[in-house]
Amino acid sequence: MVSNTTFFDTGNPVLLRPSYTELKCVAAILRANLSLQVKIGGHTDNVGSVSLNQTLSQNRANAVSYYLQDQVREATKLTAKGYGHIKPVLDNHTETGKQSNRRVEFRIIRK
Repeated sequence: MVSNTTFFDTGNPVLLRPSYTELKCVAAILRANLSLQVKIGGHTDNVGSVSLNQTLSQNRANAVSYYLQDQVREATKLTAKGYGHIKPVLDNHTETGKQSNRRVEFRIIRK
């Protein structure tokens, strides 16, 4: 699942308040399915250095993980991984593409 409503300011890993609505729904799913294990993947566009984007994507994935851990209280269910800009979903030559590439993904790794 790709989150289209997880928001961060440009270059910043701090979750913005509009993100909480969707993340509360994800937390409810996790609480209702205690055996789920989820990998949270952070992604960026290609603006900035490779190392900056790697760090930013990891910090964004961590921010989502910390928020969900606080909501669910099951820290072992979640892992966070930053991918930087190496897995774009659209071309980084357009603003629409860049915006789509700045995303957080949730993958079920165990049911």
